[in-house]
Amino acid sequence: MGGSGAASDDAIAALRAHLALERAARPPLDEQPFASVPLDEQSAEIARELLWEDHVAFVRETRRAEVDANAITIGDKTLRYDARVFGAKPAAGRSLYVSLHGGGEAAPSVNDQQWENQKTLYQPDEGIYLAPRAPTNTWNLWHEAHIDGLLRRLVEALIVFEDVNPNRVYLMGYSAGGDGVYQLAPRMADSWAAAAMMAGHPNDAKPDGLRNIGFTLHVGALDTAFDRNLVAQEWGELLDALRAADPEGYVHEVRIHAGKGHWMDLEDAVAVPWMAQFTRDPAPSRVVWLQDDVPHERFYWLAVPSDQATKGTKVVATRTGQTIRVEAEGVRTLLVRLSDALVDLDQPVTIEAGSTTLFSGPVFRTIGTLAKTLAERGDPALVYSAEVTVEL
Repeated sequence: MGGSGAASDDAIAALRAHLALERAARPPLDEQPFASVPLDEQSAEIARELLWEDHVAFVRETRRAEVDANAITIGDKTLRYDARVFGAKPAAGRSLYVSLHGGGEAAPSVNDQQWENQKTLYQPDEGIYLAPRAPTNTWNLWHEAHIDGLLRRLVEALIVFEDVNPNRVYLMGYSAGGDGVYQLAPRMADSWAAAAMMAGHPNDAKPDGLRNIGFTLHVGALDTAFDRNLVAQEWGELLDALRAADPEGYVHEVRIHAGKGHWMDLEDAVAVPWMAQFTRDPAPSRVVWLQDDVPHERFYWLAVPSDQATKGTKVVATRTGQTIRVEAEGVRTLLVRLSDALVDLDQPVTIEAGSTTLFSGPVFRTIGTLAKTLAERGDPALVYSAEVTVEL
């Protein structure tokens, strides 16, 4: 709920003074008294803008070299990429299409050639078409654990340096790149507006997390290796069932291209304008979060403690008015992040699980929560001003 106008004003003044310090001289923000002061809605928006401006300045100061080099490095893994710009930049920022090459467990030269092919394979009407080179040459080159962080760091940088619209980021990939899309689209769904899988195989992936993005599958009818054609049809049936049970979610399109094998003669290029219809909703009213073998600590407006981010756990959270209903499997502690885009934070909020009320009462906007959720992802549309922790 909102704090008093005077207290909110004082907190904003303290935040401005904090951000005016040299970075090395700043004490930890979350330990400052102003970080926990309840804010009114207007002050929370001012704080969000100030923190975002400071984040942009930090990224520009520290990450220019990696963007200039077209290479993102975390630890011992480097993601090189080629980027090409199409169309005029919209007022809200450019779209971004991340396109994953094929190949896999082969000599580096093979994967290099696949990368070269991917660089010019598709052309959006508008946006940045970006083809990264996988950091490894393994069979699962696009869904190893390091990929998620590298892609997120890449998108975070391009939001700042290329004015990418964070709500118009798309994922696509061919063959082994399609394998990656099957895996990365659901487990990183809160990063994408839509995704397109071409000629891949899902391995152990499941579609549950796709609830709030557009998802399209393209496979040749004669692409029998690993039963890619049959598995794509099975995923189509799974998605049909999910949409039938949840008609406001799981928008999808499945195309099995008659007479085509593993190479579809670019018939699959129709996936690009299909994806372009979609803009990410960063505050969906329903979230389905199923953890796979690369678990995450947060997904849309939900989060868990790091020691509870484990494979196979599942949370379904649905907001109706001021009430959030939670169904959970394998999760003990759930962090529910809130903003004025989700609920009216000047009114009490209720969180329920089954017949049990987990929380009911006021929720406070704070600078600390804004700063924490911005630092986690560097995504201005996935910043939350309030947080409630519930035990399930």
